[in-house]
Amino acid sequence: MLLYKVVEIGTVTEDAIEETLNRMSSKGWNFDGLQFAMRESSKRPSMAFALFTRETSCEGENYDH
Repeated sequence: MLLYKVVEIGTVTEDAIEETLNRMSSKGWNFDGLQFAMRESSKRPSMAFALFTRETSCEGENYDH
């Protein structure tokens, strides 16, 4: 069974993105993608969503947030 995890990144900086990727990778999650939410009035993203997946053999397996 494939589990999906979405992590919201409220402050979109290089450091915040790296910290999220490293933290979730160390918990066994595989990076799957990054989506940005843009403001109309700015060229910088207002937030980002990091997407992760992980294979599991049990349907009832507990997973780390």
